[in-house]
Amino acid sequence: MHREFRRVVTGHDANGVAIVESDQTATQYLERPNRPGVRLTNFWLSDGTPAEYDGATETCEGPFILHPPKNGSVFRCVEFLPEDPEVMAKLSSEDGAAAFAEMGAGANIVQGGRHPWMHRTDSVDYAMVITGEIWMVMDEEKDDVLLKAGDVVVQRGTNHAWANRGTEACTMMFVLVDGVTTRAADPENAKGIPPRP
Repeated sequence: MHREFRRVVTGHDANGVAIVESDQTATQYLERPNRPGVRLTNFWLSDGTPAEYDGATETCEGPFILHPPKNGSVFRCVEFLPEDPEVMAKLSSEDGAAAFAEMGAGANIVQGGRHPWMHRTDSVDYAMVITGEIWMVMDEEKDDVLLKAGDVVVQRGTNHAWANRGTEACTMMFVLVDGVTTRAADPENAKGIPPRP
């Protein structure tokens, strides 16, 4: 059972006084039959940097897309119910690509990855586990991490998947910020990570 989230949005009146412009349940969410037990809820989208703070009161209308807008960000919650091992054993990265295609991100799935939902986005993602626990699955099992309530992750464009192997639902908050692999003009970049194809 997924929850509803109250979303309060502030702003200014005609005299510049701080006000609450919106106080209602967040209504842009996505549940998919081909990704059972997972619900994404968007709270806010910014389509540029610096972000506009005296613009529209509602930014989450339109198609539900996984990645943030170009030069922008998205603030969302993802709820993960426990995975059924028997169901997961029957899935492949092709199933993952079909599910992610519904969010405009079919090409973001890692073909042949260790988990059917293993994916990568061109973004820096700030994540926090709010309730429950979840495994962050990486390219190699030795790098997998069990995250519990209060733990945070800075996900920097790497292959990963989220696997709830426990018995209770896990709720995570995310802020995804549009990113690039490297800044070519940055002489401090010593990693030399090749750009994605």
